[in-house]
Amino acid sequence: MQCDLHDSVPDWIIEHPETEIIFCELGLEKNCGGKSLEYLCYQQGLNPNKVLQRLRGVISASES
Repeated sequence: MQCDLHDSVPDWIIEHPETEIIFCELGLEKNCGGKSLEYLCYQQGLNPNKVLQRLRGVISASES
């Protein structure tokens, strides 16, 4: 599964456990009630595309 901004944080962590550390660093809650990553980023004042880029970087690094 290719996660994106419309998926929830738990979906990301289930599919890509290596991303959990990024969510913790950014203060994005794992128990978000199914809210999308994009919504949570806006709530925290984060740029969703930069967060997405960072998550994908961690995934790429773990696949190498």
